Amino acid sequence: MARGCGRFFCTAGRGLEPFLAREVRARLGATQVDCVSGKVFFSTEAEPGELRRLKSGERLFLLLKRHPPLAVSRDRGRMLHEMKSLVLEEPESWLDVLSVWRKLHGGKGQKDGVCEESQLPLKRRAEEETNGATKRLKAEQETEVVSEEGHAKAGEKQVAAESSGGEECWAEGKMCSEKPPQGSEEQPAGREQPSFRVSCRCSGAIAKVLPSQELGRALGIALMKQFGWRVDLRDPELEVFVHLNDIHTVVGIPLFRLSLASREYIRTAGLRSTIAWAMASLADISAGACVLDPMCGLGTILLEAATEWPDACYWGADISDSQLEGADANIRTAGLGDKIELLKASVKEYFVWEGLLCCC
Repeated sequence: MARGCGRFFCTAGRGLEPFLAREVRARLGATQVDCVSGKVFFSTEAEPGELRRLKSGERLFLLLKRHPPLAVSRDRGRMLHEMKSLVLEEPESWLDVLSVWRKLHGGKGQKDGVCEESQLPLKRRAEEETNGATKRLKAEQETEVVSEEGHAKAGEKQVAAESSGGEECWAEGKMCSEKPPQGSEEQPAGREQPSFRVSCRCSGAIAKVLPSQELGRALGIALMKQFGWRVDLRDPELEVFVHLNDIHTVVGIPLFRLSLASREYIRTAGLRSTIAWAMASLADISAGACVLDPMCGLGTILLEAATEWPDACYWGADISDSQLEGADANIRTAGLGDKIELLKASVKEYFVWEGLLCCC
């Protein structure tokens, strides 16, 4: 299997899904590309460096599960049971994806915002994390684990107390026992168990019945029992992302800790970088072209264009001194002073643009 071979999905801003679909095909040679609202699913053999170059996406995930939406029921315990069964119905798929995740990260420590394996022994990590507050939190979570087990034996007709919706990490502010359960044989021998957390997002009709935090806690406990993974809500090596809505149920592992939309070459953010890149791509910039942004603001579109298509000449203008100062700082941070020229001018002054265009 190729080093980066796998099935992925990437989140995108509303309306940017077509741009992302075209980009993964062109940049990554992706196949089996499928767009839905807010996400693009695809397969590729690209390596991490190539995957990180995506410009129109937000967060990139290794795909674990993709299923039709969970049936909404008044029996919340039954819904939790169905969701846990769905997530854990094929344990080997988890191990396959985890293997790809390890290969993509090369078995190294956490660097450059990539979620990678820690080299610290389990015992040392546990000792470092233990303090007075953590002990109290562990005691609270142990009570919830006992309660969860009791609900499971009773057919899961009762569940833990409700919490607020939205995207939540499993039992945020609470820690469960880090001791792996007895009898777990899913992980390869000699392989250190990764620390993890579960982040859930419920939207649509299901969000009215099943709170995100409650679902995350139930799935976290189930994964801990199944694989013997350690819980770490502060700095996990592995994050499990679960999204339930009216379209589908998706489970994945973020490949990078930082969003793809984070640009190290932008000092002061203006227009969202993914939108700026999409707008620049519509200009069909070719080598030797002269590109003018008459209301450049902080220069985000020019930065995205000059970074992606460096063999062109770029001009930016704005009437605001503060915007031009911000744009100049961004350009200097990106090291593109030889590619982008700025001037103060009003878009209403047609003769300025006419003269500039003639010079170009």
